[in-house]
Amino acid sequence: MDLGSHRTDTVGSPLLLVPVGSCEQHGPHLPLATDTLIATAICDAVAQRHTTCVVAPAIGIAASGEHAGFAGTLSIGVEVLAQALVELGRSADWAHGLVFVNGHGGNVHAVTTAVRTLIAEGRRVSEWSPTGDGYDLHAGHAETSVMLHLYPDLVGDHTAIDAVHVELSDVVRDGVAAHSPSGVLGDPRAASADAGAAIIANWVTQLVHHVEHVLT
Repeated sequence: MDLGSHRTDTVGSPLLLVPVGSCEQHGPHLPLATDTLIATAICDAVAQRHTTCVVAPAIGIAASGEHAGFAGTLSIGVEVLAQALVELGRSADWAHGLVFVNGHGGNVHAVTTAVRTLIAEGRRVSEWSPTGDGYDLHAGHAETSVMLHLYPDLVGDHTAIDAVHVELSDVVRDGVAAHSPSGVLGDPRAASADAGAAIIANWVTQLVHHVEHVLT
């Protein structure tokens, strides 16, 4: 991706990391802010390694329409989120560049749309999302393990929740509730803090490499 710079006077300015999370159900065992907490933790860890990076306040309500019907879920939709990210990017011309660190799959279209718009306007903007198991989509082994590592006091009993495996395309088409009454997509039963530490260390390393590419 060509990360063209909008301004020429930002040499020495920080790279801005923007956590983009969600406010949505994460099964009966994880908090509504799970995606936001994880994205912010990744950004904070990268900023500790690279003092050229600063972390913006997280975007905590985003595009979570597929979780409609579950108590606690709040969403502003794809179009509104995309426009909000564009305006945020335009306001950050003081920074050397900007990376949207996306913690929620439902935000992908909005984030990529905003990035394309901002790059077309000449700004140095990119996005990064953690990678994972295609069947461990939501509140399953990975997210539960990471939360056990980061915020164990916020994790409820995950050992007796039925596993649900479903294709992402089916979730996008039908919504989560049509496939999982619990809201879980994956298998959180064997989650552990040790596994979470390894998962988030890998995600931090991925984002560090992305940041170093942007900074070169």
